Amino acid sequence: MRRFFPMDDDERGPEGPEGRRRGGRGGPGWAGAWGAPGGRGGAGFGRLVGQRARRGDVRTAVLAVLVDQDAHGYQIIQEIGARTDGAWTPSPGSVYPLLQQLEDEGLVVAREADGKRVFSITDAGRTEATARTEAAGRSPFDLDDTGGGLRHEAFLLMAAARQVGAAGTEAQRKQAEAVLADTRKALYRLLAES
Repeated sequence: MRRFFPMDDDERGPEGPEGRRRGGRGGPGWAGAWGAPGGRGGAGFGRLVGQRARRGDVRTAVLAVLVDQDAHGYQIIQEIGARTDGAWTPSPGSVYPLLQQLEDEGLVVAREADGKRVFSITDAGRTEATARTEAAGRSPFDLDDTGGGLRHEAFLLMAAARQVGAAGTEAQRKQAEAVLADTRKALYRLLAES
């Protein structure tokens, strides 16, 4: 099970609880988990949250972007991120092979511009984009992510905790730990009340 909070030393052991080495450049604990100096720079809570967020249909999203504008792969990725308010940014490993497949299917065409492959949608691609969006009954950028607001607030909370971990004094870090512990307990009390 992946954990949001660093483990105590007696819980961690030299190789971590599952026998794997823990930590990265910053090692285990606050710096490694929260992106403090020497840590993994944000590979903590934000990445865990992102992994749990529901993803959209990459094929439909790529086609929808190209309906509105010609773009190269990186622009498409950034545009999907912008249209979902940062909730979903597909990986290059899912977008670039898909663009090649769409080109092979005749749904997009590519041309070289300023040393980059820029993609344009064809009439067949427009037809498929419309059909896929209508079949789904919603825009490919509406992720229907139940709990998305809660996840967003949790991400912002952890971003603030990272800042305290990186720039705060020892006393401020201790206070932040207490605030987070109280917040966690309050959330569990909400569930217990129901």
